[in-house]
Amino acid sequence: MNATVDVELAVIGGGPAGLAAATLAAEGGASVLLLDEQASPGGQIYRNIEAVCDRRPAIAAALGDDYRGGLELVRAFRRSGAGYRPRASVWEIAGDGALAVVGDGGAEVLRARRLLVATGAAERPVPVPGWTLPGVMTVGAAQTLLKASGLAAGEAVIAGCGPLVLLFALQSIAVGAPPRAVLLSEGFGDYLRALPHLPRAVGSLDLLAKGWGWLRQLKSSGVEVVTGVSAVAARGGSAVDGVGFITGGGRRDIDAGLLLLHQGLVPNGHLLRAAGCAQEWDPAQACWRTRRNSWGATSRNDIAVAGDCAGIGGALAAAEAGRLSALDALYRLGHIGRAARNGRALPMAAALRRHLRPRPLLEALYRPPAEVLRPTAPDTVVCRCEGVRLAALTELRGLGVPGPNQAKAFSRCGMGPCQGRLCEATVGRLLSDEPPLAGRTPQTYTIRPPARPVTVGQVAALDGLAEPAGEVSGMLDR
Repeated sequence: MNATVDVELAVIGGGPAGLAAATLAAEGGASVLLLDEQASPGGQIYRNIEAVCDRRPAIAAALGDDYRGGLELVRAFRRSGAGYRPRASVWEIAGDGALAVVGDGGAEVLRARRLLVATGAAERPVPVPGWTLPGVMTVGAAQTLLKASGLAAGEAVIAGCGPLVLLFALQSIAVGAPPRAVLLSEGFGDYLRALPHLPRAVGSLDLLAKGWGWLRQLKSSGVEVVTGVSAVAARGGSAVDGVGFITGGGRRDIDAGLLLLHQGLVPNGHLLRAAGCAQEWDPAQACWRTRRNSWGATSRNDIAVAGDCAGIGGALAAAEAGRLSALDALYRLGHIGRAARNGRALPMAAALRRHLRPRPLLEALYRPPAEVLRPTAPDTVVCRCEGVRLAALTELRGLGVPGPNQAKAFSRCGMGPCQGRLCEATVGRLLSDEPPLAGRTPQTYTIRPPARPVTVGQVAALDGLAEPAGEVSGMLDR
């Protein structure tokens, strides 16, 4: 059994928001501990950045300036004096700042006066026919392989929408593993829908020009680029051997042994939901996010949130949001006064607004197609963990099952290791779109700890910590 560790501020997540927040708070005099599931700081966007820049300069160059720009953020964190716990998973936030953590040292309970959750984003699940076949991955997973191990996913078909699709295709070309084809779901109608948001994004024309430049560069690379694609499906028996889709010219098929899917990002808010932080529906991003104020404060007095886990804004916006939350933490912890907090926040808030200006345009342009948000092919697997198909859920809907939690009881949908992360959105829409729930926002699963898989032995190791852990050790009685 490990001893309880007390700090003023515990930061969960080592991406841009968490790094920036921990750095500023530590430099401001607070005792800070950053907990992260990865082995080194950087999060998903700057994954393995120290090792890549030091040992694989060619890969670092291929990943681009935006990736390499995160190195200084990591170095500043290293210099700040903040405590750091890599390979540490927080599986419950209980009362009074108690965190149940499992890591290399086993299970323990940490206690903090204030918590900042900066767990970032996850790729939106893309439940298309055949998406569970070996050989189908997400673009983010393929990019992780490149960052973590230098492994390139060559000869792949990349399908979806959003800047990451274009960026990863160019990164693949730069490391000598060009994709076989890039299938983009956005078409002429999406550009028309995005057009009214262009005036607001004028102040960020450099970012828009970068994205347009990526598309032009990709089209001039010799890689086939198809726009306005719909009905993407993986073909194959024991593994994927081709990709089918519909385009303006009709139905097409491309032979390929690797399909990479991406339809944008959604907040990684499971831990916050399990902690009881109020949620709100974001219609533009078609997802739930944690309700927070301009400082990142949530409905729980001891918890703040920053970065993409509170709404997708990108790495630069996440870092500024982390700094604002850290300033508020310094104020609440008594290290600075209100006037100092507000004065120092002005340039950070201005930078955050600037980084968020193009978001409405991007959200309109890259909104996931209806077939991804609500699949129609009966044989499509919705819950990968339990193998539940759309036909089974449609049958439950016909029987009057009113929501995801009830569907879970009948079908085990959402009861697997991912705890509903991959099926929740689809199940919620399927059951919310029908009378008598028509017009309501999609429902969600009730999230209970542990937020990450832990063994019975690890939970049992917390026995005897009831006083500091409160609700954590109370799990043993549930």
